[in-house]
Amino acid sequence: MGEVQVAEAAARRAAEIIRDSKSGGLNIQHKGVIDLVTQIDLAAEAAIREHLTRETPDIPILAEEGGGAWDAKTRWIVDPLDGTTNFVHGYPSYAVSIGLEVDGVLTAGCVFDAVNGLAYTARLGSGAWCGDERLHVSSTDSLDKSLLVTGFAYDRREAADRYLRYVRAFMIAGQGLRRAGAAAMDFVALARGQVDGYWEFNLNPWDIAAGVLLVQEAGGRVTDMEGGKLDLERPRLLASNGAIHAEMGQILRELISSE
Repeated sequence: MGEVQVAEAAARRAAEIIRDSKSGGLNIQHKGVIDLVTQIDLAAEAAIREHLTRETPDIPILAEEGGGAWDAKTRWIVDPLDGTTNFVHGYPSYAVSIGLEVDGVLTAGCVFDAVNGLAYTARLGSGAWCGDERLHVSSTDSLDKSLLVTGFAYDRREAADRYLRYVRAFMIAGQGLRRAGAAAMDFVALARGQVDGYWEFNLNPWDIAAGVLLVQEAGGRVTDMEGGKLDLERPRLLASNGAIHAEMGQILRELISSE
């Protein structure tokens, strides 16, 4: 079984747990004031860990709930349920995200749309796919014609004014702006050409590992907010179809420099 197939099989198992939980009560706990975790996050992560450990015993795992291989250069990077708040409220945007990093390079990934039962996969150098459909980013060539997405970090109550400066700038510069609450699904929308650009602060490796590769293999571009190499450990993310990357980056640099 290849690495993409391993990731997809693990993600499917987690998605089954998420789907089957809908009829049961949720045990909701708080990792922070607005950062939720349920028994479904934990059960999905346990299923993923079991599958990955069985199929690839020599590759360590870093996952959102249980931690793990923070210092490894080769590792699986797992979010068992991205969009937990959406899931708890019944808002239809949440996913399983599993990425593989080999010697510091993202090489395989799967974002599994747990609402619609669709697997989005990517392998380095082999494109991004949903089943037999190859994914391509949009051809939108200017920011003023672009639909953008963003997200807000868990410190948003304390830093609301800061984040709203960025929202205001892109509301003015772009054609439209959306915030759906699941980074993995934002990457899917970008890879499918449904949106044109995405920025977000204070993400974690498990939020982005699979999605970054998906967008890159769909023809898009992913950097840090100032146009440099993305730091997977402390990502300040800028992702786009490539054509509007410079325009988005200029706005972000100006905002960051004025803080």
